[in-house]
Amino acid sequence: MKWIYRIGIFFTGILLFPGGLFIPKIRHFLAGRKNLFQRLLSFRSKSPGELAWFHVASLGEYEQARPVIAELKRVNPGYLVAVSFFSPSGFDNVIKKPQANVDFITYLPLDSKKQADKFVSDLKPTIVFFVKYDLWYHHIRAVKAKEIPLFLFSAAFRPDQIYFRRDGFFRDILFKFDYIFTQNQNTLDLLKSIGYSNSSIAGDTRFDRVAETAKNYKGFPELAKWIGDKPTIVAGSVWQEDMDLLIPLMNANPAYRWIIAPHDLNPEPMKRWSEQLSLKTSRYSQWDSNLPSDVLFIDNIGMLSSLYQFAKVAYVGGAFGKGLHNILEPLGFGIPVIFGKLKRSAKFPESVESQANGCGFEVSDVESLRTVFERLEQPDFYQQSADSARKWVKMNIGAAAKIISKVEKLLSEA
Repeated sequence: MKWIYRIGIFFTGILLFPGGLFIPKIRHFLAGRKNLFQRLLSFRSKSPGELAWFHVASLGEYEQARPVIAELKRVNPGYLVAVSFFSPSGFDNVIKKPQANVDFITYLPLDSKKQADKFVSDLKPTIVFFVKYDLWYHHIRAVKAKEIPLFLFSAAFRPDQIYFRRDGFFRDILFKFDYIFTQNQNTLDLLKSIGYSNSSIAGDTRFDRVAETAKNYKGFPELAKWIGDKPTIVAGSVWQEDMDLLIPLMNANPAYRWIIAPHDLNPEPMKRWSEQLSLKTSRYSQWDSNLPSDVLFIDNIGMLSSLYQFAKVAYVGGAFGKGLHNILEPLGFGIPVIFGKLKRSAKFPESVESQANGCGFEVSDVESLRTVFERLEQPDFYQQSADSARKWVKMNIGAAAKIISKVEKLLSEA
C-alpha cells in the first residue's frame, strides 16, 4: 500500500501541471505553492527559535486551531507559530489580514517523500499539531523521523473511515501520533478498538472560539438602527437548496428582518433570489440605510460570525450539499439554530448533539421549516431553546486549555 500511495502522489504531481492549464482550481492550487520553500527559508532565516507548526485542511479547521494556538502562546509566549493549509479557500481567507498569535502562514506541499522531508527540515518545528483530519503520510513520517512531538486534536472519526476498516498503511498513520485528543466518546472508543490508547476526550475547540467571538463581536451600528425592535433571522452560508426553503418562509413573514449571507458571493443568485421575494431587498455593498428594505444580502466575507448578535433565530446552510457549515457560531450567542437534514449526520456530530440538547433543529422541506419556525415563535419554547444553547456552549468551553495542559505534562515527562 505504501508504494501504491507513493506512485499515486507521483502521478498526481505530474498531472497537476497540464490540469492547471484547463482547470482554474488546479491552477490556483499550483500558483499558491509557487516559491513555497523560498518563502519558508526566508521566514526561518529571519525568525529562528522554537516553533509550533499547526496543519489544517481549510478555514473550518483553522477556527478549531485558533483557541489552541492562543493558549499555547499564553503558556509559552516565546514560541513562533506556523500554520499550513491544504485548501486554497482556507489559505485565501486567512492570508488577507494579520492573524493573532500566528507568525507564518503557508500552503502544505504535495505529500511526496522528498517535499515532505524538505518542508519539515526547513521549517524546523519544535512541536507539531494536526487538526481534526487531513493526515498526510509523508509529512507525518518526516516529523516522527526527527523525533518531534506530534499531536492530533479535535479528532472526530467514524467507523466507515479506512483507519478502522482494515489494518495496515492508513491505520499506521494514527499510531504515529504521540497523543490524540478527541471531540467525543465515539472517536475515543474507535481508537481503543484498534489498540490506540494514548488518547482522551478534550472536546471541540470550536466552542472556545465561538464563545470568544460572542464575547468580542464587531458592532454594526447602522444594522442595529435598521433592525430596531424587529425580530431578525440571520441565514449564514446558504446555498440554492437552502434558499428554496427560506424564500417561501421569508415571503410569509414580512414583519421580520432578514440577513442572508450566501456561501457563494456571485451576484447572480442574489439577484435571482431578490426577484422571487415579495420583500424589499438590497445587497450590503450597495445598501443605503435611509431607504426601506426588509432583506440584506451580505456580499462580503468576514462579517457573518458577528452578525449572529442580531438574530432571534439562525439558519445555517450547506447540509443539502457538500456539508453543513458552522452551527456553533450562532449557538455561541445563545441563538437556536435551524439547518437542513443531513444525509450523513455522523460527519457532523454537533448537529446530532445540538438536537439532543434542544437548541438545534433539522428540517427537510418548506413545511418542516415552517413548523419549526412557528414553534420558535412561541415565547416559552423559544426561551427554553435559547437557554439550552447557552448552557450547552458553556458546558463545552475549555478544550484548548485541556489540550495544552496535557501536552505540557507529556513533554515534561518525556
